[in-house]
Amino acid sequence: MIALILAGGLGKRLRPLTDKTPKPLIEVGGKAVAEWQLEWLVKHGFRRVVFCVSYLADKFVERFGDGSSWGIEISYSVEKELLGTAGGLKNAKVFCSGTDKLLLVNGDIITNLDPKIVISSLEGAVGAVSLVPLPSIYGVVKFDAETLKVREFREKPIIEDYWINAGVYGFNCEIFDHLPEKGSLEIDVLPKLASEEKLKAVPFKNVFWKSIETYKDLEEVEKFLVGGGERGLKES
Repeated sequence: MIALILAGGLGKRLRPLTDKTPKPLIEVGGKAVAEWQLEWLVKHGFRRVVFCVSYLADKFVERFGDGSSWGIEISYSVEKELLGTAGGLKNAKVFCSGTDKLLLVNGDIITNLDPKIVISSLEGAVGAVSLVPLPSIYGVVKFDAETLKVREFREKPIIEDYWINAGVYGFNCEIFDHLPEKGSLEIDVLPKLASEEKLKAVPFKNVFWKSIETYKDLEEVEKFLVGGGERGLKES
């Protein structure tokens, strides 16, 4: 099975950490984000991985080489200019020959969801998108409108009535017919596939998932891993 990791972004919200290090190579819990991802992919049977890179692309090659130390094959699809998430995938088409399905992963997430479930959900669709319940970044309060008495207070709850894109996708190779040379998967491609009923939802509950966008995200993931979460990621 082949997995592609979107790792070409600038990581502006994590500067100055990303001035000399691409975001997927920032360390959290003693390993780079991309190392956590490779362990996860290898565990689930992926033996071919393509990093879609642009910013500081040579850093990935220096870190992972051809993948032999991981027992897998690692390739690099290098963008001469930033192409966006859709363009980055389009640019990597040459690496996907000989396969009819692929996994695409955002390069800034750490999760223990089962990617094989995403791939296996593709029947009758061009793409499948993993979903997780919305994690609130704020405390949520319910109160009586008349008396203003607080009925419930929950600090940063998981809001299970709403689902968000978890950044792990399954696609069959028809996806390349829908991709622009430059553009956003989330803005230019997925909404159109959804309107044409060519996109499936793959909801996951009770999994660990975190997108690393800010310093606060790094702190929360570090706390999870130091608190024993690393064992949970390996055992899931």
